[in-house]
Amino acid sequence: MPSSLVIQTSFLGDVVLTTPLLVQLARRGPVDVVTTPESAPLLANHPAVRALIVYDKRGADGGLGGFVRIARALRRERYDAAFLAQGSLRSGALAFVAGIPSRFGFRTSAGRWFYTKRVDYREDLHHAARLLMLARPNGREPAAEELQPSLFPGEAERRRVDTLLGGTGEPFIALAPGSVWATKRWPYYAELAALLRPHARIVVVGGGGDATLGEAISAAVPDAVDTTGQLSLLASAELIARASVLVTNDSAPQHLASAMATPTVSIFGPTVPEFGFGPLSPASIVVGKSDLACRPCDRHGPARCPLGHHHCMRHVSAREVADAVLALSAGR
Repeated sequence: MPSSLVIQTSFLGDVVLTTPLLVQLARRGPVDVVTTPESAPLLANHPAVRALIVYDKRGADGGLGGFVRIARALRRERYDAAFLAQGSLRSGALAFVAGIPSRFGFRTSAGRWFYTKRVDYREDLHHAARLLMLARPNGREPAAEELQPSLFPGEAERRRVDTLLGGTGEPFIALAPGSVWATKRWPYYAELAALLRPHARIVVVGGGGDATLGEAISAAVPDAVDTTGQLSLLASAELIARASVLVTNDSAPQHLASAMATPTVSIFGPTVPEFGFGPLSPASIVVGKSDLACRPCDRHGPARCPLGHHHCMRHVSAREVADAVLALSAGR
């Protein structure tokens, strides 16, 4: 059976959206993945992945020495094909130096000169579909059911979430107020928590950098469970899987919810779902100000609003988001 290598060293959400490609390739033969130390834990336990190769490109494997070391290790595996889900010049060169004969990537990528097969980057598709098209040389677009991302928390993650939730089966709404992009952070999560508390328990999920945001929510709802900085990525996915609804910005927790099929309310500000990174959960609502001439202003979300007013987020009310949450909760 042909063996495949997928190189995906981009953001956490991109790694989640790569899982449909991994599932597709695993039907053909073994699949290994090159990814970062931050993202590798996401793919632990994934049945489509034979092995994870951690490429610490900004740390222990930085520079030419680290590049050559990883390339030599890959060359020993004699992969039949590489799929460049992350299209940098470095990733393309890595597959080339590793001696992988077939190298698939987007024709718009910086590393395209190292590819043997260049695939169109379809702006009209969700990014999960774009990535899956790397394995579709015949150009057949994937069906909706093929685009469902997947993650596999284990027993350790389940126990950790049980501990933090206190063993209660009370329904809860999860709030994910953080984002690495400052302008993607909706500012009214604390007010939203207060509106939702009469309907369900409130649980906050996020990384260590989101602790201040979690504290603000706890100040508004003293019995909220704040798990910021206390869960691994897969444990966060496990917690989100148990939520009635997740409320999130355009950030990694949205993609975790898609992988766990959790109903999702996504708040979009400087970005728009049309970029290809909207929710893929079977039940989801996107909230945003569609009538702003300045929106979208950036592919990722700038560090600060270019016009200084941040209307795209500030003009989305807590009441509007709460109504969307209650609508999804009623349907679950």
